[in-house]
Amino acid sequence: MHEANTIDVIKKLQVCREYQGVSKIDGPLVVVKKTHSIGYRELVECTDAAGNVRLGMVLDTSDEAVVVQIFEGTHGLTMPETRLRFRGEPLTLGVSEAMLGRVFDGLGRPIDGGPKPRAREQLDVNGLPVNPVAREYPRDFIQTGISVIDGMNTLIRGQKLPIFSGNGLPHNELAAQIARQAKIKGGKTDFAVVFAAMGVKHDVARFFIRSFEETNSLDNVALFLSLADDPSIERIITPRAALTLAEYLAYTKGMHVLVIMTDMANYCESLREISTLRGEIPSRKGYPGYLYSDLAELYERSGMIRGLPGSITQLPILTMPNDDISHPIPDLTGYITEGQIVFDRDMHGRGIYPPVAGLPSLSRLMKDGIGKDMTREDHPHLASQLFAAYSYVKDVKNLASVIGEEELTPLDKQYLEFGEFFERQFVNQRTDEDRSIEDTLNLGWEALRKLPPEELHRVTDEELETWYMGEGNL
Repeated sequence: MHEANTIDVIKKLQVCREYQGVSKIDGPLVVVKKTHSIGYRELVECTDAAGNVRLGMVLDTSDEAVVVQIFEGTHGLTMPETRLRFRGEPLTLGVSEAMLGRVFDGLGRPIDGGPKPRAREQLDVNGLPVNPVAREYPRDFIQTGISVIDGMNTLIRGQKLPIFSGNGLPHNELAAQIARQAKIKGGKTDFAVVFAAMGVKHDVARFFIRSFEETNSLDNVALFLSLADDPSIERIITPRAALTLAEYLAYTKGMHVLVIMTDMANYCESLREISTLRGEIPSRKGYPGYLYSDLAELYERSGMIRGLPGSITQLPILTMPNDDISHPIPDLTGYITEGQIVFDRDMHGRGIYPPVAGLPSLSRLMKDGIGKDMTREDHPHLASQLFAAYSYVKDVKNLASVIGEEELTPLDKQYLEFGEFFERQFVNQRTDEDRSIEDTLNLGWEALRKLPPEELHRVTDEELETWYMGEGNL
């Protein structure tokens, strides 16, 4: 055993080669030439003239040169005196359950004044690929206590459901409320929360910490904070470090983990910055052509694995530039994830919380997690009918803007009454209000009672008799 360990140490020393002097320093990038064979995403120790060590990662490698991105920036580095030591291994994160209740920087180092948690395992922050055949199809309904999500855009355990928002909208409040209230129907709240902040302001980070403290749930939360005044290059690693801990808690410790990542727009801006410095040919809006695959690498680190009890559910938050849902970031995110929750600025202006737009929002896994023995047997048809009726409300409002509301038919006015009740009573709720799925579905039927029964074509006669007439609520 002793001889085998000695051989491993010798091999490791052989690949940990150090080089004095670099060829180029450009922003957060350092270029060194004439090296040995270097691996992609290999961990690098960068030492300045004063002996201070910074971590970096190999971003590009070839026979001629190696490009290294320095996580803490290159300020103070000089080309002749900079030393690079290639570790021969990828960036790893020491993980353990003791990381819950702690606050870390974007690279996973404690910043809350406490000691470094004792690691149970050292895991590659880039994750390991999961065989698609080994994935379990998500089916378990997660009750968030928020009617517009539970009733219309149902969240399923193991799903990745992003929030498409804009500057100044209450996406952080919604994410915090989901983190506090999320539970598997019929069970207790058993979600561990891993929160990754990328380029957010200090007040946003304090809001999340305070939100968890006030509800006595901070002990079940691990926070990775790469704030707005931290080096932007660090944001590339922050979500990967957070997801590495989430994978350990879910697949090794069997926990249900909710991962909140905000703001994905800042993450993508860092990708664009690095791509520009490398001189890569830009794609849409100047973002790199590999933006899709890079985002997919993060989003696909969610779900459930057959035979393992844990799960990872993702809630990525992104602020759409100029509220443009066709922007490359939300556009590509929508292709990768299983739906989206879209915020509406007009609803926010009218004081509706959460201001979730009914029509562009959807959950592609909703149909597999609702119905008999999961939520309630009337849920699928009720949600379909609410979507259809609310869609017609939009048409009526457009018509009223042209001919005037007084010229509308009595039926059109009933639809407007339905739309007002739907937004003010069904969608709108307090930030601390936790509604059961039964309360949500009953509110949906109450909204449909604003319309005559002959307009309800998407529900069955039995459902009308049981729920529309009121007997089901007794």
